[in-house]
Amino acid sequence: MPEARFHPRIAQIPATDWDALRPDANPFVSHAFLHALEDSGCIRPGWGWQAHHLGLYEHGQLRAAAPLYLKGNSHGEFVFDWSWAAAWERAGGDYYPKLLCGVPYSPITGPRLLAGGDAGLQRALVEAMRGEAGRLQLSSVHANFLLADEADAFGADWLARSDVQFHWRNRGWRDFDDFLAALNHKKRANIRHERARVAASGLRMAWREGATLTDAEWNEVHALYLATFDAKGNHAALTPAFFRRLGGMAQLALAHDADGIAAMALFLEGDGVLYGRYWGSRVDAPGLHFELCYYRGIEHALARGLRCFEPGAQGEHKLARGFLPVRTHSRHLLLHEGFRTAVREALHGESAAMDSYADECMAHSPYASR
Repeated sequence: MPEARFHPRIAQIPATDWDALRPDANPFVSHAFLHALEDSGCIRPGWGWQAHHLGLYEHGQLRAAAPLYLKGNSHGEFVFDWSWAAAWERAGGDYYPKLLCGVPYSPITGPRLLAGGDAGLQRALVEAMRGEAGRLQLSSVHANFLLADEADAFGADWLARSDVQFHWRNRGWRDFDDFLAALNHKKRANIRHERARVAASGLRMAWREGATLTDAEWNEVHALYLATFDAKGNHAALTPAFFRRLGGMAQLALAHDADGIAAMALFLEGDGVLYGRYWGSRVDAPGLHFELCYYRGIEHALARGLRCFEPGAQGEHKLARGFLPVRTHSRHLLLHEGFRTAVREALHGESAAMDSYADECMAHSPYASR
């Protein structure tokens, strides 16, 4: 049997060994991305994050791995279990810390059980997580935004949850006008109107590779991200150093005015998918958010021949702009059997509600031919 080791820093695992286990080029589970989060001060126990990465070793060689964290709260996960925590603590227990298999601050579906496609090693990773939770006397283990083919590694005592995101799929359109032609008349006219308003704003648009930005420009980009999070009362956990560390991994849609970068949307790309991540603006221009975060991303995906564009979590407004509902999946092990049974019953109703919501969204597809 492989030996399970837990690492408080991903730097303890060689990047080449970790990345060799990834089944695809999803950038969010790359060693570089996870290391940048840790090395730039985004992962802190005071913010509820402590790296606890899992590696399975045979004869000293890394055979499988999983991005793992001890969590002191439920911030930055996007699979919400606040009600579970409240119920557990009302009963006199300590819900935190818990064990999370996932990617910090990133509601992105991707590989979580890095085992080179070996189903036996995937199951061994899951059992190692369970064993570690028992050893540390934790309340629970959570695996968020799994790939569909990883679900079989989790036993029947792991609770299944699903949510809805809105993704754009490339149907082989030649360009943006070809994409628009696939929409119904009302949605097509609305998008053209939104883009015309932005074009008339006087802002200058540009698509930039992250590696071409100067330090001063990265500081402007981060300041926009920070101000936007603060304005919404959210905790901006990503540091200026992290933004700069993204470097060549990132691409940005920028809007400029006479004072510099007025608004930005930041993207990552990998395995034929464009991922929209962070947005910020210091100007109030109608339609600017849609232009930078959605339309510029669609144009880029079409130009690059990408198969999919995932703009982030939530947002029914994306439906009218060509993004259709898809399901995301997570698994949850609550170690107390009685509590697990109670939550399982509650999840039956939640699952039915998600099914109805996804069906209702699809009934309002913006495409002329469904």
